[in-house]
Amino acid sequence: MPVSKVLLSHERSIFHKQLLDTILSVDAGGIPSNADRSNKLSVQLAQGIHQRILQEVTLHADIAQEQPTTYMKRQKAHGQTSGSIFEEKTMEFLRSTFPKLQHIRPGNWHILKLGNKNAIKTSDFAQYEHLAYLNALVKRDSHLSAALGNDYMVAPDIIVYRDLYTDEELNTPEAIVDDHTAKSAAIRKINGGKPILHASVSAKWTMRSDRAQNSRTEALNLIRNRKGSLPHIVVVTGEPTPSRLASLALGTGDIDCLYHFALYELVDTVNELAAETPAAEDTQQLLQTLIEGKRLKDISDLPLDLGV
Repeated sequence: MPVSKVLLSHERSIFHKQLLDTILSVDAGGIPSNADRSNKLSVQLAQGIHQRILQEVTLHADIAQEQPTTYMKRQKAHGQTSGSIFEEKTMEFLRSTFPKLQHIRPGNWHILKLGNKNAIKTSDFAQYEHLAYLNALVKRDSHLSAALGNDYMVAPDIIVYRDLYTDEELNTPEAIVDDHTAKSAAIRKINGGKPILHASVSAKWTMRSDRAQNSRTEALNLIRNRKGSLPHIVVVTGEPTPSRLASLALGTGDIDCLYHFALYELVDTVNELAAETPAAEDTQQLLQTLIEGKRLKDISDLPLDLGV
């Protein structure tokens, strides 16, 4: 079967093309937009990823409408703009893939980009609805506000949630529930609960300064403030440097896993550099450690992992 007709491969290429059309650019000096220009290794890795993505996209005639030269020497987008666009494209990738895995994870799924200005908040879901009450108390009481702050209020970049089931749906094709049992089950609509948060996705185009720590803090807040099942907590990034990826990916207990927007291209670039420059062998080993330790995966793995 042609690669372009396989769902995850096809949507991955579309995802890459959309990034090339928007935030994945190369400036007049040959520096890609996701590189740290002050870090030689970061620039080399980002250049290798960019070149390989260009090759990938141009091989797929059904999605490549631009010539490779159109993607070169474009002004880098503003930092906040880049982050917002990366969130948007990551959300679109998940919308194009995960809901099609009904045979693996059936459900009426919704995938949304949130942010602090969105009307939907974490407290709109079953596991976190108590936070709305707590937030109201804090707003009314300055002493509580000083003591608790608002760190418990989490606004994920992207969420995946599922609607509740009516009794008619639950009782098809076999009778499962009645009026005498399962009166508190979260997934049963008649019990009056809220939709169930299935996943929180933090999308970080690059990982400079404290961005890795922000993702970790968001994850820990989701873990300790929940009532009920823990949603998947993942991070997607376009950061090219393995040492910065390791700052978030290494260790366990907070995020499920870190997903890279072009891991296969990063691996090929690192291997090529290591073959040419012995100094890059440490970077190669670190990247391999992250992958073998199941702490770093490709974006194409994420929809299937959300089916668990």
